[in-house]
Amino acid sequence: MQTIHDLPRIIERHRESGESWIEFLRVPSLSTGVYVLGAGAADPQEPHTEDEVYYIVGGRGMLRVGTEEHEFMPGSLLYVPARAEHRFHDIREELVALVFFAPAEGSTAA
Repeated sequence: MQTIHDLPRIIERHRESGESWIEFLRVPSLSTGVYVLGAGAADPQEPHTEDEVYYIVGGRGMLRVGTEEHEFMPGSLLYVPARAEHRFHDIREELVALVFFAPAEGSTAA
């Protein structure tokens, strides 16, 4: 298993894929990936069965978690509890987020 990951290279590979989500690390207790949404894009994600943390690498906008609104910008660290309704919106600059799921994404889905 790879121990060191080159985030700029992962983001570049991610952009080339054309996908909004790419996972690059998975162990039973944790998974990590990059999530990218363009300025003005709609966030299609549904609640996850695992806790997640977003580290905002780039972008500005808002994150709604339940009924709470949170502004994000580069350097923001955002926590979303398992099963919480959440959505990025009002994305003013391309969102590039490093995402951590604990345990690994989808591992506790029923």
